Amino acid sequence: MAGHTWKLISRTGLNIIVRPAGADDDAILDELFHHVRLEDLHFRFLAGMRQVPPEQIHEMTHVDHRTVETYIGFLEDNHTPVATAMLAREGTSGRGEVAISIRADYRDHGIGWEMLAFVVGQAERWGLKVIESIESRASHDAIELEKNMGFTVHSYPDDPTLLLVSKKLGTA
Repeated sequence: MAGHTWKLISRTGLNIIVRPAGADDDAILDELFHHVRLEDLHFRFLAGMRQVPPEQIHEMTHVDHRTVETYIGFLEDNHTPVATAMLAREGTSGRGEVAISIRADYRDHGIGWEMLAFVVGQAERWGLKVIESIESRASHDAIELEKNMGFTVHSYPDDPTLLLVSKKLGTA
């Protein structure tokens, strides 16, 4: 996937260039995560953290590009990183997991919606049948966005603080 880029346009007219993260992108993801709200870091990683450890960022940029992909979204005009999305295939089950983070000062511009729609499209290209996200029950914005995009919400087994949000793919 090296060299692939996609252009997304948010509902507020922001042009976002998306590309797969590569081995040289640790500093870019580190910068992006330093501009994500602490609450959103908690929701993204389901853990209390003030910053994303370098080892975890390294894992996001050193993926096999077949079963896991990390995408980075940049503003087209100034190349500021504003979003990241991860898509991970779960073995041969036909299922995939998605996780998205948006830079705090670019929330409420429709970037999350566009990144999720993009990842859903990528999951379909991968041949996945279902895409899922594990969400904190307190992550109201993400859950509402996913519901609006046709995801269904279910209780998460063995943890009443979490929800499993899923969407069947390949159906209109």
